[in-house]
Amino acid sequence: MSSYYFYASWGPEYISVILLTTIVSYIAALLMDVRRKGKVYRKSILIISIILCAGVLFFFKYFNFFTENISLLFEKLSIPMHPTTLKLALPIGISFYIFQTISYLVDVYKGDIHAEKSFGIYAVYISFFPKVMQGPIERGKKLLPQLNAHRKFQFDQASYGLKLMAWGYFKKLVLADGLSVYVNQVYNNLSAYKGFSLVLATFFFAIQLYCDFSGYTDIALGSAKVLGINLTQNFKAPYLASSIKDFWGRWHISLSSWLRDYIYIPLGGSRVGKIRHALNIMITFLISGLWHGASWNYILWGGIHGIYQIIEGFFPWNAKTSPFQRNRYYHFLLSIITVPFTFMLVCFAWIFFRAATIQDGIYVLKNMFTGISKLSMYFQDSALQMGLTFTHLIYNCLPIILLFLYDFASLKTDVIGFISKQRFFIRWPVYIFLLLVILLFSEKGVSTEFIYMQF
Repeated sequence: MSSYYFYASWGPEYISVILLTTIVSYIAALLMDVRRKGKVYRKSILIISIILCAGVLFFFKYFNFFTENISLLFEKLSIPMHPTTLKLALPIGISFYIFQTISYLVDVYKGDIHAEKSFGIYAVYISFFPKVMQGPIERGKKLLPQLNAHRKFQFDQASYGLKLMAWGYFKKLVLADGLSVYVNQVYNNLSAYKGFSLVLATFFFAIQLYCDFSGYTDIALGSAKVLGINLTQNFKAPYLASSIKDFWGRWHISLSSWLRDYIYIPLGGSRVGKIRHALNIMITFLISGLWHGASWNYILWGGIHGIYQIIEGFFPWNAKTSPFQRNRYYHFLLSIITVPFTFMLVCFAWIFFRAATIQDGIYVLKNMFTGISKLSMYFQDSALQMGLTFTHLIYNCLPIILLFLYDFASLKTDVIGFISKQRFFIRWPVYIFLLLVILLFSEKGVSTEFIYMQF
């Protein structure tokens, strides 16, 4: 009930949506889990239940988008048509819990897990409050056994969870909200800006989005850990990735693994010809883009990442058998080049993710290097145009440096666990310092809404 109360506090009118989805998938899973039933019967139940659940997502998120585009297509063919649009608010977290529901149904059908008999436990699995709004997209085989298990309060686990939450609040309140001021200033009024302002705003958005989403994830994982539940780690220092494939192994891991297991592999994965393989990659990433939003700029963003991965497959350093991967010195030297290059490619794609329309994204590309021939003026004038003095740059860059130091260290060790093992006079100054930074550097008077809540 507490998870439903939490969800209702954001949108009580949409409790019926998540409840209906839960009831349909719960009954469908029980029907499929009857072993004496034939494969045709079980597959029919699977298809019907997926259509019903995906239909709910389509109705709320994509109905207007598709009707408007069909109307435009008919208009091009000189066939008059008035699109039917619905004035519906998007239920918070619907993309996350619908995908989780679909994975559960497929896993029950395949026999990877048994259907959950307790409706109460299953309802918590779908609506568990730390992850219902923005994930992670949990699998039944990981979360359901934990919900069924008898748990006792563990001080060390709760302490770790609170520290993880504090780090998440640092990323959200200090970095994401602080950088949003400059990002919104530029991207909400693009025609007023040219040159380095567009480059800097895009870089700031890359950090903002990462800190906003991963900050929420840390808060979700931390609050679940206080309750004795371990959720899926959703980020692993994604901006230190050395390739686009590596990036998607570190960014929104629960979604990328979902797309791999339930879209990419069923399409044939890499076990097909080169052209079909490329098509499978592109379909997967176009679906990823569409999942993020009913807009062509999101679809284009997904398509750009699909093209990245297709092209990347032709380069030898991407192969596990190449000498670049086998030799650690080659790998280190190559990373000095590939990590910044990968980050730039990701930032290029983020332009269309942040821009309101594709036309706005094209404007950024056309004008981001305006005036670069006079390099000193290119940097100075653009920064001042954004209201960024040297003091402001230092103010924003220091937390970013701290973020990257943490991410770099996290590749080798559990940073929070490492600090927790230090002596009292070492670890407590670190805790106090982080809390003071959150209190003193958090941006005041800006919206603290999480970006991924709109998806």
